[in-house]
Amino acid sequence: MVRRVLGDTLRCIGVSEECVSDMLLATSEACANAVRHGGPAKRYEVIATIGQGRCELRIVDNGLGLGAIPKQYPTGDAEHGRGILIMQSVVDEISFDITPGSGTTVLLRKELDWDEDFLAHHDRQLAAV
Repeated sequence: MVRRVLGDTLRCIGVSEECVSDMLLATSEACANAVRHGGPAKRYEVIATIGQGRCELRIVDNGLGLGAIPKQYPTGDAEHGRGILIMQSVVDEISFDITPGSGTTVLLRKELDWDEDFLAHHDRQLAAV
């Protein structure tokens, strides 16, 4: 559901498909980590903000928190461990607020690239909600 709402919103305001794909990939990875590491309830919250030419996502869980952030990709035969590195490769900024025993907040930021054909044919106005 998160991917659908975010993707539709970004497309409706004229964000390029490559940029939408990057944000959806990063979102999927962050949400998968929240389910995997977010505690027994496997619940998380996604907060999205779009404005000033960028998209910002916060994925918040109530799990134990990550022990360490990997510095390089795992070996080719590893089953896990690529998510954070994938996110780093497709967004402009990623950060983690980890409170052991209380959860993790992942912040993803990306400057938006615009679909020029879309913008040429649509009047882009956003409403505050």
